[in-house]
Amino acid sequence: MATAAFRHKIVGAILGRKSALPVSENPLELTVLEQVIFAICREDSLQEKAEAAFRNLQTRFFDWNEVRVSSPSEIMEAISGLTGTRARAERIIAFLQEHFEATYAFDLEGLLKKGIKGTAKQLEKAGGVTDHTVAWVNQRALKAQSIPVDSSMLRCAKRLELVDSEVGKIPEARQALEGIVAKTKVTDFTDGLSRIAVEFCHERNPACQSCPLSGECPSAKAPKGAAAPSGRGRKPK
Repeated sequence: MATAAFRHKIVGAILGRKSALPVSENPLELTVLEQVIFAICREDSLQEKAEAAFRNLQTRFFDWNEVRVSSPSEIMEAISGLTGTRARAERIIAFLQEHFEATYAFDLEGLLKKGIKGTAKQLEKAGGVTDHTVAWVNQRALKAQSIPVDSSMLRCAKRLELVDSEVGKIPEARQALEGIVAKTKVTDFTDGLSRIAVEFCHERNPACQSCPLSGECPSAKAPKGAAAPSGRGRKPK
């Protein structure tokens, strides 16, 4: 089991890579509802690919209602740069459909008045929403000390020993990470860990030699032939 000092060292190493992360030329300014849709694109994806997919949705469709009534294949074409496009398309449609049926509108700004717990409680019941989605909205829209964890990040966090290898569920990993990352650093940490997870820490044949954290990662230092924890988590529905 990793010590608290070691885990804080790894967190510091991830945060230290902030300057190496790509910066959007035109950062997205999103409503709460749009943050939900963006989170579905962002889960297990690089930031720039999620941004490209989201912008495609905005430009190819007249509004969110048109997205709602479109077929999954039409949504899949717009987000073709992502993995698991059918599952994501179905989640986007399910969320928009359920929200529209309940409110006959596409506005979630009222969640800002409900606070972190109120937002989580309402979103958890929505179709197409995962723990990652809820945590993303809380972090980005409500500026909460919340860390959206997807299956890639769970796997990477286990290999880095940021969370115990016995942790099998994403909510458990999220709570563990939230306990060691300062509130002012959760956004940078999320972006950093997510990029390392997607670019290098693959489930099979991880690119340890080119990973910027190979010098600190216990799994990268493990003898050849030793099995690294897979860190398998919930896949996007």
